[in-house]
Amino acid sequence: MFEALAGIDDSAQLYLRPIHFTESPQHHGEQTQRLAGGMLWFASVELIAGNGGGFSRHIVPVAQWDQATSALPEALAHRAQALYGRIIAPRTPVQMGQRTIRLDQPQVMGILNMTPDSFSDGGQNATVDSAAEAAIAMSSAGASIIDIGGESTRPGAKLVWEGDEIERVCPVIERLSAPGTAMSIDTRKAAVMEAAITAGARMVNDISALLYDERALDVVKATGVPVILMHAPSQDSDPHKNDGYRHVVTEVFDWLEARVDAVEAAGISRDKILIDPGLGFGKSLTDNLAIINNLALYHAIGCPIVFGASRKRMIGALSNEASADARLGGSVFLAMKAAEQGAQIVRVHDVPETVQALHVWRGLRDAALTAIA
Repeated sequence: MFEALAGIDDSAQLYLRPIHFTESPQHHGEQTQRLAGGMLWFASVELIAGNGGGFSRHIVPVAQWDQATSALPEALAHRAQALYGRIIAPRTPVQMGQRTIRLDQPQVMGILNMTPDSFSDGGQNATVDSAAEAAIAMSSAGASIIDIGGESTRPGAKLVWEGDEIERVCPVIERLSAPGTAMSIDTRKAAVMEAAITAGARMVNDISALLYDERALDVVKATGVPVILMHAPSQDSDPHKNDGYRHVVTEVFDWLEARVDAVEAAGISRDKILIDPGLGFGKSLTDNLAIINNLALYHAIGCPIVFGASRKRMIGALSNEASADARLGGSVFLAMKAAEQGAQIVRVHDVPETVQALHVWRGLRDAALTAIA
């Protein structure tokens, strides 16, 4: 039955994508498998083998997984089992100070930009009071984490001196730390990370995956906070600089997997690492759509997935050039598309609407998982 798998060259690159999600797995015995300890069950895996610039694709039912992998060349069989083990392994909750963020259901990260030139909401949080009010409103609406940034990373944005960045973010972090708000600092600069963590941030969200600043990895390691490693095609001052991709989905996978391995080898525990495929960073509309449609493939890296498509340019490109402040519908839809592929955290501007959508989704999931017939 799996003769085609035996013919895959043992030098091929192997990828696994969970597919055929099942609403009520309790009716199907061992024919389904739970995804990353969350609220989704899948019935099949798409096994993708890449070699020489091309790919072969094979659908393998969960119930026949062991039989299928035994048909693979030995080296690929070991690789397949390792990837499969990462896909089904429950994700460790994120510890942010006294707050524990569970990852067995989707969580919302609210975006708080302390910048005058962010593409969507630049200048809206010009004072500590207004920023704190916005953060409290997002938390009250259901955001589990507030992601605070002091430098715009939109295409063409100017680099911000770290002193100015610290001055922008730390006062509001200090204000919000008193009530115990779980906060991440969105920065690529080690000095900003240090200052923000001292002020009360308990996670680092770095678009350069700790590569822009040579001290960044040591700061994260020393402080013990969780870190989000995002893919971007360049880690210099312009994260959008790119020569293009041949196969964006697998190239981003390979880069993130290698970066996670390197950060883990440097001394940061894998259960403190989250990944973000970096939608919009040096990627075309076609690239972004391919990543979104194949998001479940990234579970095979074995880290929680952070998904950020809120108000991004791709939504305007697909909806008659809607401006950033008119992209609510597309933003909520993409957040739900990610949740339906098992993304653990969705990073959004529009917290109440996204939380409401997730509550409805959760109600449907609960009903399906408790259905008798």
